[in-house]
Amino acid sequence: MAALLVVDDEASARAGLALLLRQRGHRVVEADGVTAGAKRISEDVFDVVITDLRMPDGDGLDVLRAVKAQAADTEVILLTAYAGWESAKEAIRLGALDYFEKGREPDELYHRIDKALAEQALRRENETLRQQLSERYGIAGPIAQSPAMTTVLDLVERVAPTDATLLIQGESGTGKELIAQAVHQASPRAPRPFVAVNCGAVPEALLESELFGHVRGAFTGAIASKLGLFEEAHGGTLFLDEVGEMPAALQVKLLRVLQSGEFRRLGATQALTTDVRVLAATNRDLVEMVRQGRFRDDLFYRLNVIRVVVPPLRERREDIPALAEHFLARSAGKLNRELRLSAEAVERLLRYPWPGNVRELENAIERATILARGATVSPDDLPPHVAAGLELGPSPALPRQITLAEAERIHILQTLERFGGNHSSAAEALGIGRTTLWRKLKEYGIER
Repeated sequence: MAALLVVDDEASARAGLALLLRQRGHRVVEADGVTAGAKRISEDVFDVVITDLRMPDGDGLDVLRAVKAQAADTEVILLTAYAGWESAKEAIRLGALDYFEKGREPDELYHRIDKALAEQALRRENETLRQQLSERYGIAGPIAQSPAMTTVLDLVERVAPTDATLLIQGESGTGKELIAQAVHQASPRAPRPFVAVNCGAVPEALLESELFGHVRGAFTGAIASKLGLFEEAHGGTLFLDEVGEMPAALQVKLLRVLQSGEFRRLGATQALTTDVRVLAATNRDLVEMVRQGRFRDDLFYRLNVIRVVVPPLRERREDIPALAEHFLARSAGKLNRELRLSAEAVERLLRYPWPGNVRELENAIERATILARGATVSPDDLPPHVAAGLELGPSPALPRQITLAEAERIHILQTLERFGGNHSSAAEALGIGRTTLWRKLKEYGIER
């Protein structure tokens, strides 16, 4: 049940609409003009206001202004004749949700009201979720309500207070650095620096100096000594993104720091000590790289004390609306705009497979924020390939031309791995019971 206000100077039209809305289960208050409507708005809180555009003591724009001054989240729908369309369009620019032509079948009006209420409920749910995450984890970043991401954040909550080294794995764009920041912010090291470096973005010849620093004269162009990131992060956290790209020579030196806390600046003769918690991330399969001799096994085991696997966005689709609302609020705020996502736009977002994960979603919403003409983001404002509403395709992790049974076996193994072998969590994510999961494990010969 929602609280609705109907503002119309024509008693019969007002009473008829109010009666139909009450029959649909809503609480409806009536007002016979702009003055009475403004008074009702000041005394009560409404989810939706339906107002006539032309009235003797003013117009619907006055009602709209009164609503937005009192409760910005209340939606306004204007009732108008053809002659009032230009004013109705102006009302949309001022923040009205929609306008409805008088004389049309009321089913369309009911649909628009239901859509407004659904979008309100979504915004409130997302706001509640953000507050819960902030209270529980001390962070507002990793918006999550899917079982997969809830499991990740539960693990973050448990390991954050320790000094354990974490290896965060996941596809590009899944938010691995955000998870690292969450660990830092929820740890006793939060007052100290959080320093991040992308090991794949720094040239190999400069990465050692970047991490450990150098003394004056250590190499051509070293006209002054320089602190490394291990020194900058002293007492705090150092995040090594794309650690799988680190060259073999530096892997040895990183292992020494992790084991003893000691390192040397490039060109120095004296060892220094540091107190740093190291978090590492990669989108590479480090186990396979160890087998191929491209990554040291002793460094892998040192980094892999706690393993966190961030699922791709296509496996946490429940989070898409909340993430989209979050990115929309942030992008719109930079442009001093107030925008909301239409139900149709949310539907397209949910149907798209998001190969670029959360980063791609963020970019799509930023584009929509710039292109949106009114107060609502429509499918036309989204990137064309997203607006096309492509159905979710096969997981890129699965090889082509495999049997259905092989695909199911791989999917079960990947899900079990993501949840650290926890059968209850894996079964819930797969949408099956624990008994069914156990039977399938036995059927596919998965003993451990």
